[in-house]
This record gives sequence, C-alpha cells and structure tokens, in this order.
Amino acid sequence: MYGVILAGGTGERFWPLSRRQRPKQFLALLGGRTMLQLTMDKLEGLIEPADLYVVTDAVYHSLVQAQLPDLPPENIICEPCGRDTAAAVGLAAEHISRREPQAVMAVLPADHYVADVEEFRRVLKAGMEVAREGKQVLTVGIRPSRPETGYGYIQQGEPVGERQGITIFKAAAFHEKPDINKAMEYLSSGYYLWNSGMFIWRVDLLRQLISRFLPGLNEGLTCIGHSIGTTEEAQVTAEVYRDLTRVSVDYGIMEKCDQVLVIPASFGWDDVGSWTALGRYGKEDRQRNVLHTRGVFLDTENCLIHAPDRVVATLGVKDLLIIDDGDSLLICAKDRDQEIKKVVEALRQAGHDEVL
Repeated sequence: MYGVILAGGTGERFWPLSRRQRPKQFLALLGGRTMLQLTMDKLEGLIEPADLYVVTDAVYHSLVQAQLPDLPPENIICEPCGRDTAAAVGLAAEHISRREPQAVMAVLPADHYVADVEEFRRVLKAGMEVAREGKQVLTVGIRPSRPETGYGYIQQGEPVGERQGITIFKAAAFHEKPDINKAMEYLSSGYYLWNSGMFIWRVDLLRQLISRFLPGLNEGLTCIGHSIGTTEEAQVTAEVYRDLTRVSVDYGIMEKCDQVLVIPASFGWDDVGSWTALGRYGKEDRQRNVLHTRGVFLDTENCLIHAPDRVVATLGVKDLLIIDDGDSLLICAKDRDQEIKKVVEALRQAGHDEVL
C-alpha cells in the first residue's frame, strides 16, 4: 500500500500561531512532534517511507524535507498552486501509477489527531484488503461523540462485509455541515458518521473515476503524467496545474459515485481544525480555562489563553480565545472560532501582510 499525505493547507483558523510560511501542519500543537510528523508516525510499520508521498505547496518543500528526513526527496510532490483535494490526489496517483498502476493508495490529511494508533492501522488494513479488489473506493467515517456542526457527515447504508473484524457499509449519502438541530438528529439516529477526509482506493480505479466525473481534470493530469520523470516535468506541471478544475474529492467524486464504502471507526479522531478543538486536549482549571501562559485570571471562565512568552492578567471575562504570538494578538469569542479566516482576510485587505 502507498500512502499520500495532503499537507498543502494554510491553516488560517490557527492564526496568529499558524502563518503563511509555517502553517499548522508544521507546528507542534499537541506536544513535541508536529502534526505532519505525527501523521507519518501513524503509518510506521504499515507503509514504508519509500512508499509514502507528501503533496504540498512548493513553498513548503524545505519544511517537509526538514521534518521528514526519512522521506525520499523525490516523494515530495509540490503543487505550483492550490487546486483543492481532487487535483492533489490525482497528481499523487499519476506519480504512484508510474511505479505500480494497480497500487492501493491511502489518502490522509496531514493535520488530524488520532489517539488509538493501533486501531487506526487496523482500519487502514481493512480498507486496503477491500480496495485491492479494484471495485470500490473507501472512506473512513468516525462514530460521532457529540452533535458536531463543524464536520460533514456520511450516512451509513447496508453492511457489505467484514474485514479485520470490522463491518464495512455502503455509503448511502454525504451531507454538508449541519446546524445544531440536524447534528443532534444525526447523533441520535446512530446511522451518521463524521466525514474524516481519509480515502482508500486503487490508483487505476481513482483515475477511471476522475475521467468519468471530472474529464477536464483528467485531461490535465494525463498531460502532467506524461511529463513525469522527464526534463520537462516541472515546466509542464507549472503550466497545466494552474488551469486544473478546483474541486474537492468529496464533491467531485465521492458524492457522485455509487461505488463508495465507509468503514466506521472509533480511534479517538479529531481534525484539530480550530483553537477550540485544540482546547479539548488541554488541561482545564476549575473555571474550565485552558492556559498556556503565566499570570492571574480573576473571574475568568471557559477561556483558552495561549501566550507562552507573556504574563497575562484577565478580569471578568469568559468564553474567549486569547492568542498571543509575539507580534500579533487575537481576541475572539470561542463560539466564532470557525470565522478566524475572516480576520486573516481582513488583515490582508488592510495591508498587514507582515503578520500573515
């Protein structure tokens, strides 16, 4: 099996800690290892470094190389520009197919947290066994533990078999991020799973599906594929890639395909997509504050304060994110943390590029 780690995101919801030159997948948000390094660690013993690829923005090539020294340099696939996940996985498939046209390929985001790594590997093994047959594409669905409105959902259909002691189901439908009432309905039904953004498929089947559902993208990827390994590869990739269709795997392929299976999983997953999500892994004080700082916190409740190089004093505040990164300070209502991208865009428009 080959592994593909998608590491090209900008991580704007983690501003000001996440910056354009060093986004969240390259940060050690949960300890001594970065999110990218933890993702590679999860694959140890399952996929060899020689069979692992990282798709990232060209500006992050040196960061990937520094953080993953065991990864062959030629396995770092650089996108000239962002074109969403369908183009990214399609580009990786072109590279892998040059080595093994019927290879099984697992796609993983670089910035997700997994608590039970052994169970995670068991799930991937189950998916690999099914995908090897070349008839189905698989996605990993996470059994929800709360009525989450920040994730998309997968509706679980009828069971189709069992692998590695795990029952695998037909994916009946994909659903966008719900409001709180719909999320509670999904949770209580027991038939809806969080969409993890992890996929397993055979490379040749993926290319067939791209050809079927995204013919424009297929044409561009085929052109790039012919140049791989030649002296013209960099030039052709740069010229063709910027004109590729900008579409996600979910919308472009999975939602249109009748060959999708879902593997329900419970391995302690989180996409760590916001400061509030990160706060779930911090130690709370008696007032439910998570503090990565020193100072005094009077009548302060349910706040996440990250200011490791400052002494902070708060009085009479609650439900806030207070994030200091030396040259920038963010103060945000916790229930609006999904909107931090708006702050980044407002700073860009105001000309504060030096802090982005």
